[in-house]
Amino acid sequence: MNRGVMASLTHLTSATSAVTLRHVRHKQLQLLKTQRVQNRMTFPCISHKTFSICCSNQSPWEPAPVTYVPSDNVEDKFLEGTTNIFETMSSSKPAEGLTDVKSQPPLQLQYLRWPVWLLGPAILLATGMVPTLWLPISSVFIGPNIASLLALTGLDCIYNLGANLFLLLADSCARSPDTNQDSSSKPPFGYQLWNMVANVMGLVIPLIVLFGSHNSFLQPQLPFISYAVLLGPYLLLLSIQILTEMLTWHWKSPVWLVTPVVYEAYRVLQLMRGLKLSAELVAPSWMLHTIRGLVCWWVLILGMQLMRVAWFAGFTARAHQKQLHALPDAD
Repeated sequence: MNRGVMASLTHLTSATSAVTLRHVRHKQLQLLKTQRVQNRMTFPCISHKTFSICCSNQSPWEPAPVTYVPSDNVEDKFLEGTTNIFETMSSSKPAEGLTDVKSQPPLQLQYLRWPVWLLGPAILLATGMVPTLWLPISSVFIGPNIASLLALTGLDCIYNLGANLFLLLADSCARSPDTNQDSSSKPPFGYQLWNMVANVMGLVIPLIVLFGSHNSFLQPQLPFISYAVLLGPYLLLLSIQILTEMLTWHWKSPVWLVTPVVYEAYRVLQLMRGLKLSAELVAPSWMLHTIRGLVCWWVLILGMQLMRVAWFAGFTARAHQKQLHALPDAD
């Protein structure tokens, strides 16, 4: 009996609580709906907007934005010229800090330059000193005639060919192996003027002697063919030297400093050969004195040229040392 009453009371209580909860939820939903309606009716003019905050100050670790504004005159050439994207995006110019491997000569070619240091002087020795010192003069000089003049001129022309080969080899060694660097060298104007004065004096003195001999100012007179045998090859080689020097100055070749030394050293030997031939031609004393004076003149000029070479070498060494000392300061 009691169990039945308790079960009925429990059932009644649960039903009442369920009705109460449903009523409360219904009231809450009505209150939310009324609040939304009141809010819409009270503030009808307010619209929902999103505000963005812009800040110009960036964090110190944040990189600056990269902007690219093309100019009006520059055309857009991106991916132009080919349909292959990999061919187009490959740069045609080498990147900064990277050297072009093709522009640098191989290491083997640099080692091939070392034999040139011996080959060049060997050419001068074979074309100049050997024919002049070891070739018998009696087999070349037959007498004061055209054949002797041509034979002596041929010896000097052989030396001139060897000197030109030597200067070409020296020019290739003196130029920088890097093709990007400019290896041109221009001599100072004072050096050019002084060198031309020395060469012109070497030309004028024999011509004055020839003019004095033909006008009977110098006695006894010397025949023209004998004069040509003694000083003809000398005048020809001196003219070739002047032309060669002017070409090296015009081309700004680095060998402009050694060109006079190459020709003047052989010129002293050439004049000594003329002294030996003057005894066979029974040349007058004034001709012997003229040749001896020319020998002294060119020995003096050759010594001054060697002093100038030493000065330029010391000046270059000092400039190189200053450049080496300035590199750590620049770093």
